[in-house]
This record gives sequence, C-alpha cells and structure tokens, in this order.
Amino acid sequence: MFNEKIVASLSKSSMIRAMFEEGARLKKLYGEENVYDFSLGNPEIEPPKEVLDSLKGYVNSNEPNLHKYMNNAGFPDVREKVAKYMTKKTGVELTQNNIIMVCGAAAGLNVVLKSLLNPGEEVIVLAPFFVEYLSYIDNAGGTPVIVNTAKDTFLIDEVAVEKAITDKTKAIILNSPNNPTGVIYSRENLEKLREVLERKEKELGTNIFIISDEPYTSLVYDGAEVPEVLSIFPKSISINSFSKSLALPGERIGYIAASSRIPDVETLISVMVTLNRTLGFVNAPSLFQKVVADNLETAVGIDNYRKKRDILYNHLTGIGFKCVKPQGTFYLFMKSPIEDDKEFCKTATKYNLLLVPGSGFGCPGYVRIAFCTDMTVIENSLQAFTKLAGEYGLCG
Repeated sequence: MFNEKIVASLSKSSMIRAMFEEGARLKKLYGEENVYDFSLGNPEIEPPKEVLDSLKGYVNSNEPNLHKYMNNAGFPDVREKVAKYMTKKTGVELTQNNIIMVCGAAAGLNVVLKSLLNPGEEVIVLAPFFVEYLSYIDNAGGTPVIVNTAKDTFLIDEVAVEKAITDKTKAIILNSPNNPTGVIYSRENLEKLREVLERKEKELGTNIFIISDEPYTSLVYDGAEVPEVLSIFPKSISINSFSKSLALPGERIGYIAASSRIPDVETLISVMVTLNRTLGFVNAPSLFQKVVADNLETAVGIDNYRKKRDILYNHLTGIGFKCVKPQGTFYLFMKSPIEDDKEFCKTATKYNLLLVPGSGFGCPGYVRIAFCTDMTVIENSLQAFTKLAGEYGLCG
C-alpha cells in the first residue's frame, strides 16, 4: 500500500538512530548519569556568543522583507558575502552566482546529486562514509560504488579508485575531515586523486565531478591543514553547513559553492536553483541566512573538543584498543577487538556504553565514538571502557 522500497528499508534503519533509541531505554532503567551515550553527532555546546547576538539583532530589527520569500538561491547580499569568503579561502574566484544557500549539507548534497546524475550513473563513495550518502544517491537515481580507503590510515587509495572508475562514473564524494574516522585527506593524497581523474576523463571522454562534503572543516586539531578542494579539483562543488562549526544543527542552514572552473557552470547553477525549489526546500531559512553571513569567520572553540579527544584516545589506546588519532571532527573510529562489530556494541551496552557499529559506515570491524558530549560523561565512562577491554583480555 505504501512505497515498497522504503518500507523494505525500514528493517535496515540507521544504526546510529538504533543506538540512540537503545540509549533512551537504558537511561530510563539506570538514570541518565549512568549511561554513556556516544551514538549521535549532536553538539552539546551552545552557539558562539557572536551568533546569538547576531540572531537577537535581526529578531529585534525592522529590516524589511526579512521573513519573505526570496530568490530560491538565497539573499543576494548573503551569497555575495559567502562568495567573498570562499574566494579568499580557496583562491578560486567566485561570485554570488556560484553560491546557493541551502537547508543544511543534507539538502545541499541532494540538490547537487540530483543536478548531476542521470539514471544509472555512478557515484564513488569512499568507505568508511556517512551512511546517508547511499540514500541521497539513490534518491537522485544514481548507483553508489563503494571503494575502500587505505587500511589503517583511511586515506584515499587512488589505485582502488582508478580501478572503480567506468564510463558511467559521474562523481566522487569526499568528506574531509571525515565522519567517522576524523582523518583529513592530505594535499598529496588529493593531488594524486586529481591525476587519476584527469587520466580517466581523457581515456573515457567523460566528466567526473568532486562533491566535497565539508561540515567539519572548522573542527581541526594540532594545526592540521585541510586542503581546499576547490583549489585542487577544477570540476568541484563544495557543500558546507553551520551545524558543527557554529553548533546550529537544528537550524538547517548551509551553502553550495560551485567552482567557477566547471565547464558551463551557469547551467549547473540554474539546475541546482530549480531543484532547491522543486525538491521542496524552496529556500534556506531566511533569518539564519543573515545570521551565518555575519559569522563566516566565527567558529566554536575547539579546545573543549580537543581535551575530550585526548582523554578518550589516550585512555582507549592505553587499555589496549586500537584507533587512529582523529585530526578533526568529534569522532573516534576504534577497531573492534572481534570481527563482529555489532556484537561488540551489544556487549558494550552491558556497561551502559553506547557505540555505533562501523558496519553502518561501510567499514565492519570498527565502532564510532562521538565525543561531542558532556565532559562528565567522558570522564565517568573511562571505567566502563576499562571493564569492556577486560572482557576481551586487552588490559593485560
């Protein structure tokens, strides 16, 4: 009676949400303070003061047309500010005509994929990956092609990517800093990928686009560099949101920046603007367009996240778990001591630890730990992690 494809998918619903719901059950049983929920990437911090002050200013202003419809791409003055910011940041000359304001990165990804893909065309997804990418590609009529990143480092395996490219390959999704690993793809890594794309495009007579999902570029530790994708790949589209950088996940606000070096980029922009409307988004929230445009250089403080990362990483590796130290994001991607990551997560709930199986990110044998939670949860969880490690003989 309903959409059969979606009904069938319900049994495979998001593991992240499943663990979140298990957390709610455990908190009822044992009390919230006794459950260590690392399941959801929902920032616990509040937006920066500058953002709240800007919001108050607009709410109390008499600025005309602030709450009305505007061009489906967003307010022209907002897009101009974003264009200048991105031009300065990437070195690629952009104007407001290269920018579309969207309802967060999820909306941006759906708009971009729907704009690029014809039925059956392929999108390469690098594992581990944010699980919703597969749904977004399917929504656009495309076919996901999953390519594993390099073992242990999670950097791009350009040889594996080259083998996966066919005459149907239309795009590759990059996510750096990466959810769930926290790894940043190095400049050298990305330049090798560019060489692969140039070679395959010439061989196949095709165009392959880079879709860069960039919500974590402000959450970077230890002075790590996040290379600018727009500056490296001519046919690139950057999608960003302010969910993580300004702690505004519930406001659903972000932007698409299409490189001016894309052939016939004007047509692509026109298609994306049309889809922003016809996919039902219409336009990004008007009030928050103005707020984020005033705060493009603002970001949440990362010292708090860095301390949490260090406490967890040092403790987990100290008791025998294996994990790549994240360069960005607020996630740790820890290797499961057993092959069955789902079973390991189930065992972890015995100690009221809520972790997400790596299988949900296309990388079985690992678990994701979201440390964007209160410091007391981090500190109180350490003993539980030690007991979990002991169950697998990791503590000596």
